[in-house]
Amino acid sequence: MMRVLLLGGTSEANALAGLLAGQGDISAIMSFAGRTAAPRLPAIPYRVGGFGGVGGLLAYLQSEGIDVLIDATHPFAEQISRHAAIAAGQAGIPLIHLSRPAWIQDHGDHWIEVPNMAAAATALGTIPKRVFLTIGRLQIGAFEAAPQHFYLIRSIEPIMPAPNLPSHQIILTRGKFTQRSEEQLLRDYKIEIIVTKNSGGDATHAKILAARHLGLPVIMVARQASDLGPALEDPAQVMRWLRGHQKSLVPRGV
Repeated sequence: MMRVLLLGGTSEANALAGLLAGQGDISAIMSFAGRTAAPRLPAIPYRVGGFGGVGGLLAYLQSEGIDVLIDATHPFAEQISRHAAIAAGQAGIPLIHLSRPAWIQDHGDHWIEVPNMAAAATALGTIPKRVFLTIGRLQIGAFEAAPQHFYLIRSIEPIMPAPNLPSHQIILTRGKFTQRSEEQLLRDYKIEIIVTKNSGGDATHAKILAARHLGLPVIMVARQASDLGPALEDPAQVMRWLRGHQKSLVPRGV
């Protein structure tokens, strides 16, 4: 029986959990960070909450006899990915990254690529604009440096405390979105520019297609280069890797 810990919170993690469910020779558990009050629950056992840093994660890996750690967290969840790499190395077990590919700028896109949220706020410029801010809820504060704009903020969870932005509106909703609905949203709120992260994947890609069709610029916060090891982009690839690794495992107690 191979023991697998899956660090989740993404649609890719849930897809992998669906493949792992019911495997008689693999015992898998998914871990949620707990930042979302009502996550989409997987088809395998799960836990909610952090581990308490590298030491806590290492202790969990050892106490639960984990054979493989899979990091399928959000591409911008950089801290937990670093902790996972360190803890897996100290535990002497393999770490697999399941990471959706980044979006690629295509013909008709007008992207302004920036390295972080502070740069995104600066890139909005000094002239007041109507901004669609779709970056999650944890880094809204960066835009307090640009209070002259109107911000339409989309979030899955309520934003607490409320953003310190003089002119804003919050929409609470969860993807998957369609290009048609995104175009309608942008028209209804007379949006002039979009700020987003290069999260990749299909769930929120419709806003990129909508911006392209409407000729709107997108301030795109780029992913940081990772030195945490190779990544697989498909849950089926991870399953094939696990099957190959399983053949090399030594039965416990031998």
